[in-house]
Amino acid sequence: MNVETTKLELMNLLLQTQKESLLAKIKKVFEDDHEDWWSEMSNEEQQEIKIGLDQADKGNYTDSETVMERFEKWR
Repeated sequence: MNVETTKLELMNLLLQTQKESLLAKIKKVFEDDHEDWWSEMSNEEQQEIKIGLDQADKGNYTDSETVMERFEKWR
């Protein structure tokens, strides 16, 4: 059985059920399966993002218009 067939079967079952408790369980499975991208990053990547956010909070950044003007010659 391929993935698309399984999806169609599950959609059919979902559409047929009136059991709220079952729907809640299925929803929880999807919520629990959703991985947080932050936790998938290395500590080094997380630190770099924190540094960048801190710099932006302090106004230490270049706005996108300035960047676009600077690199216009390569378009």
